[in-house]
Amino acid sequence: MKFLEDITRGPLSLGKFLQSIRLGEEMSQVEFADQLGISKSHLCDIEKGRKLVSPERAANYAKILRYSPEQFVRLALQDQVEKAGLKFKIKIEAA
Repeated sequence: MKFLEDITRGPLSLGKFLQSIRLGEEMSQVEFADQLGISKSHLCDIEKGRKLVSPERAANYAKILRYSPEQFVRLALQDQVEKAGLKFKIKIEAA
């Protein structure tokens, strides 16, 4: 994750993480959005931080993309905490 934060020049958000995955797969926003079952404009809003993703949806995206859901859910929750202006760092572990 530190590597991705260096590339994105800041704290990693779920949107930046999804964008990194998309670019690494050399996919357009249209192709990636189709894979996730959302519109291109919605994906763009997520990548740019204009829209947040619920933990449930984040876990679903992880499943679709075949990633571990813990990181996706942690980033989704961290995004919500930061938007609320709270100075907390989210850590989660699977039950």
